[in-house]
Amino acid sequence: MKCLVTGGKGFIGSHVVELLVDEGHEVIVIDNETSVSNEIFYEVPGVAYYKEDMCDSSTHSYYDGVDWVFHLAARARIQASLANPTDTFINNVIGTQSVLEASRHAGVKKVVYSGSSSYYGLKNEIPNHEGQPSDCLNPYSLSKYQGEELCRLYAGLWDVDAVILRYFNVYGPREPLRGQYAPVVGIFKRQRSDGDLLTIVGDGEQRRDFTYVKDVARANLLAAQSDINFEVLNIGSGTNYSVNEVAELIGGAAVNIPPRPAEARVTLANNDKARRLLGWTPSVTLPDIINEYA
Repeated sequence: MKCLVTGGKGFIGSHVVELLVDEGHEVIVIDNETSVSNEIFYEVPGVAYYKEDMCDSSTHSYYDGVDWVFHLAARARIQASLANPTDTFINNVIGTQSVLEASRHAGVKKVVYSGSSSYYGLKNEIPNHEGQPSDCLNPYSLSKYQGEELCRLYAGLWDVDAVILRYFNVYGPREPLRGQYAPVVGIFKRQRSDGDLLTIVGDGEQRRDFTYVKDVARANLLAAQSDINFEVLNIGSGTNYSVNEVAELIGGAAVNIPPRPAEARVTLANNDKARRLLGWTPSVTLPDIINEYA
């Protein structure tokens, strides 16, 4: 298949690209390399890369002849979205509409959209399941939910075949390390490597469902290969850990810093639907793998 990946030089996107190439697919990547969390942008040999903005209609010609689109490009940090909501909405909403419009006119067979577990917020009971209502607490979560609704609109009006994957706290090789708002596993490992104190936000008892990046990449491929049309699927391990437990697994002295606004206290995926419709299961647990990669 001919595949197009937006954000394919980033953390999750580069793993999706790598898997697609390993499986023998032809891959095109659109990535403007503006993610502030990445120190490195990753390339896979044999892939055509275009350093352009997915919002720009001039990129729509790249969709010609494409079978599958994997839409991973986004502004991805909650706290960064509070600092610059305009940039978040432009990239995550206008960017998604541009991707869907290009996919519609090119006759793409499947669009796999990267959603977010931040959709569930605070008010929904744990574990989170796909039928729960949105409870968006910040510009990031709202922008990602609006992207979902655009997928729903394009599926209903123009038969764009879309699958939405709601990721739960992705970690693993190539995870972002830059800045104070990098994902917690990456920032703790960076701090340990630098000999610094691990900075635990608040009391550290907030719990997260951590999902290995290679499992997320595999979910993307399974979604593209599936015959399901417009489904929302949780991609999470089904087990959660407190931030204090993560710090203990990584090791090193820690210090508590003030809590952050607009974040959920607990995330935990009910992943039954992904297991049933995709045959997807998580392959590793956080304690087994957290110290096994650089």
